[in-house]
Amino acid sequence: MTNIEQTREKKFGAAVSIVSNTILILIKITAGILSGSISVLSEALHSFADLSASCLAYFSVSKSSKPADEDHPFGHGKYEDLAGFIEALLIILTALYILFVACEKIITHGGNYEIHTTLGILIMILSVIVNWIVSSYLHMIAKKTDSIALKTDAEHLRADIYSSCGIILGLFAVKITGLNILDPLIAIFVAALILKTGVKLTRQSSNNLLDGSLPKEDKEKIDIVLNSFQAHGVMGAKQIRTSKSGAKRLIQMTIFLPSGMTLIEAHKICDEIETQIGKNLKNCDIIIHAEPFCKQCALK
Repeated sequence: MTNIEQTREKKFGAAVSIVSNTILILIKITAGILSGSISVLSEALHSFADLSASCLAYFSVSKSSKPADEDHPFGHGKYEDLAGFIEALLIILTALYILFVACEKIITHGGNYEIHTTLGILIMILSVIVNWIVSSYLHMIAKKTDSIALKTDAEHLRADIYSSCGIILGLFAVKITGLNILDPLIAIFVAALILKTGVKLTRQSSNNLLDGSLPKEDKEKIDIVLNSFQAHGVMGAKQIRTSKSGAKRLIQMTIFLPSGMTLIEAHKICDEIETQIGKNLKNCDIIIHAEPFCKQCALK
């Protein structure tokens, strides 16, 4: 798949998410007001955060697809990482607000307020179906294009599915038992799940923003490739530096080659190493510096 095709597919996925979230927000707000359920209204707020995340994802994939220029010599991939980080913060803020509203409802009203559970249950079931379809589609595109922004957006919607299921169970419990206080209690439980997802995604996106190294499994693949070239003259490596910018993996290293090897031979080996690493990891920008082997250099 070419970069243009990847960008087109990522943009379409983000646009689908924007449309679905906009529709769900309108439906949930209406249902929350009519039913009187704090958990349904909390889900409307959660969907608003989803919409904001989808808009950020659309913006970021548009910017990150631009080629490197004089001001951004390493490309624009960090836009996706930044969008992923902001989206994760939105998830956390949404969870905290739901906690606040639910606790306020318990303190102020206790269980003494009317809830029309049937309407809330039907709307939440519709929300689960729509978000499952859209999040599955976004996960597929994120995996194919290695987009952190779309992955975060998909996780955002997946958290919405879990919270909607929790609310459905809570509304069924209210309908059966008549204990309306279960409604805000379920909202608190849902908020805790959303908060956990937000913290996890914040760590992942901030690692890329701060130029953290690639995951252990990626670095192991690099080592395997280097070891496979020992028979071709590679006598060791040092200063293997890795990071990630959007979907692009940035890799720099120094390798040691026999001092009698010609420049043409050394260049050919470096090209072959780059090709092999690219096959194993994909979407890589690799810089290899070759040095003549000596014990003193290898120890530095």
